[in-house]
Amino acid sequence: MPASKILMITGDFTEDYETMVPFQTLLACGYTVDAVCPGKKAGDTVATAIHDFEGDQTYSEKRGHNFALNATFDSVRAEDYDALVIPGGRAPEYLRLNADVIKSVRHFFDAGKPVAAICHGAQLLAAAGVLKGRTCSAYPACRPEVELAGGIYADISISDAVSDGNLVTAPAWPAHPSWLRQFMAVLDAAALLETYGPPCLQVFF
Repeated sequence: MPASKILMITGDFTEDYETMVPFQTLLACGYTVDAVCPGKKAGDTVATAIHDFEGDQTYSEKRGHNFALNATFDSVRAEDYDALVIPGGRAPEYLRLNADVIKSVRHFFDAGKPVAAICHGAQLLAAAGVLKGRTCSAYPACRPEVELAGGIYADISISDAVSDGNLVTAPAWPAHPSWLRQFMAVLDAAALLETYGPPCLQVFF
């Protein structure tokens, strides 16, 4: 069964864990992951921010690492990828203003491909208009955006994730084990379906 080719759309002050952990984990599990940012090319870096939960009314923020991109946004085509990952942090806030990013996000939903978004990644989904009728988790402060976009906000533990068909979402990085496990299950099911057709779901599941 061929490994899925995954596109990660990120940007400056993306959340550190929510970018680096899925990027490295998916690579380690045999998937191909291309991380891109509008206006930047392969070899460039994006600044990351570390969001933590330290008893305040909202998360705290500290400077993180420089995350190296391994692909060029202007050179990639969403059609060439099997799945999409959208990390959280501050990046989705400005990425949603980019028409090409919105177009790319819509492609994955129109094609029914697996999509994983975490934390503030829901801001990008809401802006793309792909949440109507869909169950979606996010950082709690993004709940109004999910609901105004017609989505059903999943009020779950910060360490949990939720799947709705091809969409896998979670509230923040403490959910990585659940979020990535569910996403890889969706990825593998999609790959089986593409390789063997609908009867495979009866054979393997």
